[in-house]
Amino acid sequence: MTDSNKLPSGQTRIDCLEMLGITKQFPGVLANDNIDFDVCASEVHALLGENGAGKSTLMKILYGMYHPDEGHILINGKPVNITSPTSAINHGIGMIHQHFMLVPNLTVAENVALGLRSSRGPLTDLAQVSQRIIMLADTYGLRIDPDAYIWQLSVGQQQRVEIIKALYRGAALLILDEPTAVLTPQEVEELYVIMRQMMKDGYALIFISHKLHEVVEISQRVTVLRNGRKIGTRPTAETNKKNLAQWMVGHEIDFITLNEKHQPGPVHLKLEDVTCDSDRGTEGLCNLSLEVHGGEILGLAGVSGNGQLELAEVLAGMRSAKSGHIYLEGEDVTNLSPGERTERKLSYIPEERMRDGMIGDFTIAENMILREHHQSPYSNHGFLNLKYISTHTDELIKQFQVKTPSQKTMAKSLSGGNIQKVILARELSRSPRSIIAAQPTRGLDIGATQYVHEQLIDQRNHGTAVLLISEDLDEIFALSDRIAIIFEGKIMEILPREEATREKVGLLMAGVVHEETAE
Repeated sequence: MTDSNKLPSGQTRIDCLEMLGITKQFPGVLANDNIDFDVCASEVHALLGENGAGKSTLMKILYGMYHPDEGHILINGKPVNITSPTSAINHGIGMIHQHFMLVPNLTVAENVALGLRSSRGPLTDLAQVSQRIIMLADTYGLRIDPDAYIWQLSVGQQQRVEIIKALYRGAALLILDEPTAVLTPQEVEELYVIMRQMMKDGYALIFISHKLHEVVEISQRVTVLRNGRKIGTRPTAETNKKNLAQWMVGHEIDFITLNEKHQPGPVHLKLEDVTCDSDRGTEGLCNLSLEVHGGEILGLAGVSGNGQLELAEVLAGMRSAKSGHIYLEGEDVTNLSPGERTERKLSYIPEERMRDGMIGDFTIAENMILREHHQSPYSNHGFLNLKYISTHTDELIKQFQVKTPSQKTMAKSLSGGNIQKVILARELSRSPRSIIAAQPTRGLDIGATQYVHEQLIDQRNHGTAVLLISEDLDEIFALSDRIAIIFEGKIMEILPREEATREKVGLLMAGVVHEETAE
């Protein structure tokens, strides 16, 4: 006879966890304002909200990383004091972070055992750890080799290790923070299978995601936060993507898609057998060839770390090509500097905004003219034309809806969405002929994302060649005329959007050649 209060891992289950009246204030910011939130055994409760809505703060309080100014937490009706992550784990609460907390050069078993007491005193009993990992893996279909090194594993497999780590430590409640952000569609489906099995076995799951279709598919309830306050909680079955989006931002959202068929123009951007090194000294791109036409958006899909960064930087002139050629409208620019490519109407929206796109200690006005400050009309005879720069910046702030106290505000004090708008304003106001947009909406909330999408589509409609590099398949499918799939620095296949399916693209992202392609 089994104990119905016990989970398969042996941990006592959490029938109900309640956060009541949680308030947390930072200097100048009320991050959580009297928030109530609860999660029950055998359910997935989704937590939604734009950036800055208070989701992360609330979950960091639950996991003991922050302490609330007001409010309290109940587990199965009894008050608990969670003072640290160790305290949270001792209360049966685990957290799967968006950026994994694993040591690459240790094995799975060694990572799981790290920081835990051993049955053998100062020696780690890896055989016992491995045996329990295999048991947990079999129970939840996690399929992992305890002796494999972390660096040998795919992103999806590393995430399984994080889940096993949490279960091994006795988690009865799991917080999953953007768990699908770097997974292929097949890995997302595998994660859903794991989550559904955990629900069936009595675990409580909190699911944080920006992807509304995932929330609708996997959760039973959804709570929306806005500006640090709880807007409400609803059964997921009683809502849909459009309603959730409107609930999050406070007004109606029209999802942008590329509806009209557009006749592409001549090739603006071309790579021919380009090879380059990665920062690790390995081959980042391998004989890669690609063409982007004027008047089209070519979406580049792939799992993180398969050459996307190298491709963007070699095109922008920030990384040298070992071999091959790069052309802008027929001109060989392989050995030209970033500035010389800028003069040829190439714009670059970088993945690392603050590292490659902005100077944090410069004002917005100074960042607006970073690329062309030495040219007329921004300067005359070696002196900056401050009046023109000021007028130009005010116009761009208004046109691109940048929320800032003034143009003299330091860039580093802006939100992520407004930083991206400043970069867009600078890069798009130059009337580019070609655009490299690398992860242009990563970390942005739904409103800022919609704005970026509108700008890219507008550029495409005006004849610009747009290379959209994104790990978000929703974004790729919504905006692309054609979809190229990259794997280990090579283009696997290029598909017209109407022929691309999530299953086909997902397999190619994992390096699996489709049968039709192989014939």
